[in-house]
Amino acid sequence: MQLFVPALEVSNPPTGWIRATRTALGMSLEQLGARLDMTKQGVMKLEAREVNGALTIKSLKEAARALDMQLVYGLVPNDGSLDALIERKALELAKKIVTRTSTTMKLEDQANSPERLNKAIQERAQSLKLEMPKILWD
Repeated sequence: MQLFVPALEVSNPPTGWIRATRTALGMSLEQLGARLDMTKQGVMKLEAREVNGALTIKSLKEAARALDMQLVYGLVPNDGSLDALIERKALELAKKIVTRTSTTMKLEDQANSPERLNKAIQERAQSLKLEMPKILWD
């Protein structure tokens, strides 16, 4: 996953990758169409579907092959890594759980110090990361 992080810095060409690559190679619509076994109009529609986000992965792979390239795709966590994502979600859930318990204890006049609450959150988050319960993703 870390390998894809630099790809976040690359912006998609406004014309789409297929058209941008085709024109950079000096390939005509007819030439790409011949490689894809489709008409010039078919290639134009293919390129338009990519720009509109309506192109299938299968079609994008076929276009890449026809351009003598490979399609590479991946999912990159917003947090930078899967570990960081899991850490954030575990801390969020741990905070909810500990805060709910803390509120109950306050009502019973058994409040904890902020340091103790923070320690409880960290410990709960650690156990959640090990258990990886499905509730982590609710």
